[in-house]
Amino acid sequence: MKTHEIKDLMIRSLELENDPGELSRQIRSATGDLDFGVNFAGKVMDRIYQAGGILSGESEFVRNLTFVFYRIALTGIAAIILLLFSIYLTEGSISLDSFLGLGNGNEESIISLLTGN
Repeated sequence: MKTHEIKDLMIRSLELENDPGELSRQIRSATGDLDFGVNFAGKVMDRIYQAGGILSGESEFVRNLTFVFYRIALTGIAAIILLLFSIYLTEGSISLDSFLGLGNGNEESIISLLTGN
């Protein structure tokens, strides 16, 4: 039987007015017996494990974790470099005072602001 005839039988099996037993018998006779052998699933799983197709979940997790860590670390380093560059452009130097934003302030006013007096 040709594939389009088999497809037609399968589509007709979805219709409610047709006898499901008769269509099932016609599909079986057209395609042959489609049962799998004994221990089919076990044989397939043995083949997969022999081929090395499955990685352990822990090693995959560690690999993904290191990839994410490097992406976050590189983004953080780029942000720090941009921050230092912008401080250098606005203050003219990179010192602790300019990094903390204390460039043009008076020391007495800063102490009074910190102590609340």
